[in-house]
Amino acid sequence: MLRNGLEPWHLLVVAIVVILLFGSKKLPEAARGLGKSMRILKSEAKAMKEESDVAQSVPVEPTAVHTSTESPMPTSTEPPATAH
Repeated sequence: MLRNGLEPWHLLVVAIVVILLFGSKKLPEAARGLGKSMRILKSEAKAMKEESDVAQSVPVEPTAVHTSTESPMPTSTEPPATAH
């Protein structure tokens, strides 16, 4: 069935069908939109890769741990005041 793969005349038929479906006026606009979307996708993927590279190369500092025996928040032994 697809012994020879796509031959040039297959691509010509596909191109004609695409032009008939979308019209010749819409194709350049669609191609520009597709190109813009591809550039945005590439830049976002590059930014995500750079962020992950930076995150892996920067050592994470441990957070400060309160080791005192006293409570970090002042506490009161009195019960809360109630309004009468």
